[in-house]
Amino acid sequence: MKQPERHRRERMSELIRHAMADAIATELKDPRVGFATVTRVDVSADFSHATVYVSVLGSEEEKARAMGGLEHASGFLRTYIARNLRIRNAPELHIELDRGLEHAAHIDELLHQLEDEQSH
Repeated sequence: MKQPERHRRERMSELIRHAMADAIATELKDPRVGFATVTRVDVSADFSHATVYVSVLGSEEEKARAMGGLEHASGFLRTYIARNLRIRNAPELHIELDRGLEHAAHIDELLHQLEDEQSH
């Protein structure tokens, strides 16, 4: 991929991430969403699709409810993005649960356990 194209996709990803975070924090009134944080956005080469990665605090049940609320609001979120970024065709949103923070915490916990075992 050429440098200007990659830069353009990265910029659009960041703009969408900020708009999504703003919409979730200030516009969504769905109580299911709770503490959802947009961690990153990947935009397709033709800008027609955007995968939005979201981290959600809480139990598995709360995470599932939050993801359901976000999926339910995806049309609203897409319209919000189009309006705020002033683009004619906002990408179709695919919302995914980002388990990266959980995974990092689990690895950290395992390392601490290993460290404790080696010190005894």
